[in-house]
Amino acid sequence: MFTLKLNPQPNQPLSILCLGAHSDDIEIGCGGTVLKLLSENENVDVNWVVFGANGIRIDEANSSANLFLEGCKKRNIVVQNFKDGFFPYLGGEIKLYFEQLKKEVSPDIIFTHYRHDLHQDHRTISDLTWNTFRNHLILEYEIVKYDGDLGNPNFFVTLSYQVCQNKIKNIIDSFKSQASHQWFSEDAFLSLLRLRAIECNASEKYAEGFYSRKITF
Repeated sequence: MFTLKLNPQPNQPLSILCLGAHSDDIEIGCGGTVLKLLSENENVDVNWVVFGANGIRIDEANSSANLFLEGCKKRNIVVQNFKDGFFPYLGGEIKLYFEQLKKEVSPDIIFTHYRHDLHQDHRTISDLTWNTFRNHLILEYEIVKYDGDLGNPNFFVTLSYQVCQNKIKNIIDSFKSQASHQWFSEDAFLSLLRLRAIECNASEKYAEGFYSRKITF
């Protein structure tokens, strides 16, 4: 299979924007890919935006983001407090924040939620990402949950077992408040990584899957 490199020149600057509705979404959806990009590129600028967190979830969001971005020379972590579950009804306020964000960053790669994610907050962030950023590479990530909305990703990032272990450990260590949920387990996270690797015939046996609507080459 022909392989594209997200940054074909490792010494050149690479700007990444990570968008997540809630405090663990980015990590679960694209945490392995972020770790891989940081390990393979020396000059990475990451803007990491969490739209909805409150109470202990704010501390968890900041702690986890700093773990994933350890070693990143330039990072900007923003944790907003839009109300969980109400994003479609707060669309105007969230849209205004996106417009502000557009003036501040022009990333090479944007990671955001999957368009057909059945969680209303996730879907709102995905829609506003495409509405706001019109000339960027956007990769939509997926999250396993009760809704059963996993699809068929068409863009895969292969990962080493060690990167997967680092990703999962960071998530488990950072988000203690989520430990009681059925989906919050090492085997659940690893199983999806293994499944996506089978689908793309990954030699390293693990991969994160993304949905890419538009790519120019």
